[in-house]
Parts: sequence; C-alpha cells; structure tokens
Amino acid sequence: MRKKMAIFLAVIVVLDVIALGVMFFTRGDSRPDISADARPGEEPSTTQQQELFSRVSFVAVGDNLIHDTIYEQAAARSSGGYDFSFAYEKIAHKIEEPDVAILNQETIISTEHNVSSYPMFNSPVEVGEEMLEIGFDVFNIATNHSIDCGEKGLISAINFWKDKNVITTGAYLNEEEFNNIPVSEVNGVKIAYLGLTESTNGLSLPSDTEVVLVLAEDEYRIQSSIMKAKEMADIVIVNAHWGNEYTHEPTDAQRTLAEKMASWGADVIIGHHPHVIQPIEYITNPDGRTTLVAYSLGNFISAQNRGPRMLGGMLNFEIVKNNTTGAIAFENTKFSGVVTHYGYGYSNIRVYPLEDYTEELASKHGVLSKTSSFSLQYLKDIVNEVIDKQFL
Repeated sequence: MRKKMAIFLAVIVVLDVIALGVMFFTRGDSRPDISADARPGEEPSTTQQQELFSRVSFVAVGDNLIHDTIYEQAAARSSGGYDFSFAYEKIAHKIEEPDVAILNQETIISTEHNVSSYPMFNSPVEVGEEMLEIGFDVFNIATNHSIDCGEKGLISAINFWKDKNVITTGAYLNEEEFNNIPVSEVNGVKIAYLGLTESTNGLSLPSDTEVVLVLAEDEYRIQSSIMKAKEMADIVIVNAHWGNEYTHEPTDAQRTLAEKMASWGADVIIGHHPHVIQPIEYITNPDGRTTLVAYSLGNFISAQNRGPRMLGGMLNFEIVKNNTTGAIAFENTKFSGVVTHYGYGYSNIRVYPLEDYTEELASKHGVLSKTSSFSLQYLKDIVNEVIDKQFL
C-alpha cells in the first residue's frame, strides 16, 4: 500500500512539474496584449508604450528676415561668399534637437537676382544653406516678400529649395505641384504641410502664370487642400503669413481664418508676419479635435530697430498618436523667447535663446537708441503679457 501511495505521489509531482513548465514557456512565448504582460496596477513597459503610441517633437520659429546689415556682416566673415554661422550659432542647438524644425523664410532666395534688402529683398543662397546646416526641415516661402523679384525670382526661389530636397509651403511651380501636397513620415506619424500669405505688398504675378502662390483670400483653395491633406496624413500643419505688423493682438481676420482652417482639418497653425509675438491658444473643434494656433512667432532674426521686434518666439510641441485608435494629442507645448542682439551701429547681429540672454548683453544692445527701456526684464514682461501661462 505504501509503495502504491509513493508511486501515486511521484506521478502527481511529475505532473505538477510538467504543468509549471508549460505555464512558464507559454507566458514567455505568447504576449497577445499588454494585459497579459503587466500585472494589475502596473504601468506598461516603455517598449510597450512605444508600440501603442508614436511621438514626434517639433520646433517652429518666426521670420528669418535678412536685412543688408546681416548679409554684409556674413560677407565680412567669409573669404568669399557669405558666412552666416556667427549669427545663428547660439541658437543652433535648439533647432537640431527636435525631430522636425519649421522656419518662415521671410526673404526669398533667388539665384537669378543680385542680393538686396528692404523694401525688395533677395537673400544670399548661403543663408538657406546655413538654415539647413543648423537643422531646419520645413520652410514657408509664402510671404509678403514672395514676389519682390517678380515671377522669375519666385520660380528661382522654389527651385533653390527643390534642389535641397526639403519641404516648402505656400508657393509652387504649377497646379500639379500644388496638388501634390508634401507629406513626411516621422516616427510612424504622417505629417502634411501647407502654407499661405495674406499680402504680397501690392505686387502680383502675371495673369498667365503657372506659378501658384496661395493667398488667404482664396478660401476655397485653402479649404480643399486642408481637407485633402487630412485624408493623406495624421497631422496637417499650416503656415499662415497674416495679420498687422508690429501689433501683439491678432486681427479679427486672423482669428476667423484660424477657426475655419481648424474646422477644415488643420491640427497646427503657425503664424508669422507681424514681426512681434502674438498669443498662442488651442481651438476646440465641433468634432472634438484640438488645433494648436500660434498667431505670430515674431522675428527669428532681423536688423529692425525697436525693442518689441527684438523678441521672437520658439514654439516646441510634441504630437502623440495612439496607434490603436489613431487619436492625436499634444504634449509638452511650450513657448520660449529668442532675442536678436546687436551692438552699436547694428554690429555683430546674432540670435540668442532668451533663457541664455543676460542683463549685461541687454545693457549694450544697439536698440537702446530707439527703445531706452529695453532690458532683460523688458523682454520677459512682453512674454508674460502676450503668452498664456499654460505655454510658459
């Protein structure tokens, strides 16, 4: 009897070992979902979160406004041509860090014309090459200065950027290229880019031109392109060159168009042209989507001569896509200032992050001759007055 009992217990033990082994290898080889892998109350692992969500980081800045003093200093720093590295070296690390960097190239770059400054701009090719060097990926070229060198100049500018194999918005060689909306895929997120300008300073393209410069007044064209882009991509980003110069308050026309573009499917609207910063906000759409709007990011660089124009904006944000539902969310949306600094007589023009700018530098700024109250606190006060605290 004891022998039979011993055999019976031995069989039970063997069966238990086999069962435990099956459970072990089953758990090790089969992970159908997160609930099978994480214990109750535990967060999914980083790897699993990466599988569930895709994340893209962005930075956007304002007007790259190249006055003659800027390119003349770049010429003086080069043994031939133009060297713009000094002007941007203090800000470059802020541009190269995110996945996508967006710039408004205020002044066109035509290889068919001589360089020129206000009021009819044309910038050296080297400034475009420097923007690529410090990490910009997307360039808006629909501005009030797009036709400063006429149709030929705009065609040349479009082709300059095409040769660099980068994304541009707002101006296209023809209808076919306009309809071929640029879409990039970054970290599993598809992003479409569009652009428009409200003004061309009274200039116009020839009536028989094939060139397409998207104007804010052409709402049908804007609506149809946004809706088409939304079908092609997870995210639609629109560059909008609009508003009144030198005012921190968006116009009614800006706000109305922003609401329309948001309802048509725009997820992010990046504004420029006023040369000073304007508010940032979220628009909640009827379908529940959220649209991020920065009405103006001011100047990225310039040789203007009033205190508020020395302060530009840098907008950082992350877009997170739920790979299961396709839902999009914004995270870590932050505004930070950028400062154009120069000395007496516009000497040594360069850009600083506001966080790195000092009272000592401010006390030597050449703009003091026009804005005697200019200081580090002056800049911080503008930021606090214009930008909602949730973005600071």
